[in-house]
Amino acid sequence: MREHDGCWVYLLRCADGAYYCGTTRLEPEIRVAEHNSGKHPGFTSKRLPVSLVYAAHFQEITDAIAAERQVKGWSRAKKEALIRGDWDGLKVLARRSAKPSP
Repeated sequence: MREHDGCWVYLLRCADGAYYCGTTRLEPEIRVAEHNSGKHPGFTSKRLPVSLVYAAHFQEITDAIAAERQVKGWSRAKKEALIRGDWDGLKVLARRSAKPSP
């Protein structure tokens, strides 16, 4: 796949166990190498090394950005269900977060 063919949403696990979600037009492995080289200052640069734990391709960059924003707002449990591909668990967690607060 070439750089301009759609966009990727990716999740990284940082050395301290934190997760980072981002988008890229590059292959996710290339983006991971950039993070690990320190090319992108900020959140991941203080938590190296990082490893790719999830990636999904979107044809439209607007869809990828919307997915990134959604995942960034998720709990750690929901992110880990996504990483595992646990769609049933993700549905359960989504229902829990949709309940109104007392």
